[in-house]
Amino acid sequence: MKKDRIKGTVVQLTAGDRVFYVTINILLGLILFIIAVPMWSTITLSLRPNSFNGTNLEGIFLPPWEWSTAAYRTLLGNNRFLSAFANSLQIFIFGVVTALFFTIPMAYGLSVKTLPGRRFFNILILIPYVFSVGLIPGYLVVVRLGLTNTLASIFLPLAISTYNCLIMRGFFEGIPDELKESARIDGASEITVLLRIILPLSKPIIMTIGLYYGVQYWNDFFHPMLYITKDNLSPLPIYLRDILLGIGMNENLEVNAFGDAPVQAIKAASVFMAAIPMIIAYPFIQKYFTKGTLLGSVKG
Repeated sequence: MKKDRIKGTVVQLTAGDRVFYVTINILLGLILFIIAVPMWSTITLSLRPNSFNGTNLEGIFLPPWEWSTAAYRTLLGNNRFLSAFANSLQIFIFGVVTALFFTIPMAYGLSVKTLPGRRFFNILILIPYVFSVGLIPGYLVVVRLGLTNTLASIFLPLAISTYNCLIMRGFFEGIPDELKESARIDGASEITVLLRIILPLSKPIIMTIGLYYGVQYWNDFFHPMLYITKDNLSPLPIYLRDILLGIGMNENLEVNAFGDAPVQAIKAASVFMAAIPMIIAYPFIQKYFTKGTLLGSVKG
């Protein structure tokens, strides 16, 4: 039998254990393959020169010395792409800050066991989670508040997620009550308890929920399509749709038959560049992700 050491203890692995681990490794390898191949195909497609005449399979194995960055130069030299990227970045930053600003106090309030009407409020926030009010009422609220054609119309309607609030509430409930009570005995208000005791201990859940909100805002396509009609306010998903569908291709980008980059390479480059911010952000948050989600869902 194979021996595995866990914290100084020798664990005997049976034949069934070995089969299980081998199966898991094979499944993980298949998942990695399924994810990596399309991503690599998109990257190599974005780096193909205009002179390339091979098949898609040949393009995947195109050697690096034959790559061309013309598609990326075309995008970075386009004012509308830069404007859309800047708009998405603003929505991402202001959206995450606003969402956490509302979600953290709400989750903390619901986690306080002595809160009057706590059960009623917990049931109250579940009602819109289970029963959606629909598209038309939400649209009318945004229109009557005068938020159309503003970036706030994209992140304010999504400022609080019931699911994220409940996960954060579960994390706050897992913090020992003795820490909160000792601060209250010393005369600290609930705001002080939240700022001085709870938040310093809640970095994993804050980073995790912030990632949830960030991905939601960065990839949001539906709300900009509803509330934004001006091209200078369109975020990256709307611009990406126009590029992929070829809507006004010559207006969005200076593309012609004699350009340095083929149209398909420009489309692939736009897809890859739209994913870069999330790819960069995830490794910094990944170490908090599992811990924050698991601890927040134990009592949720």
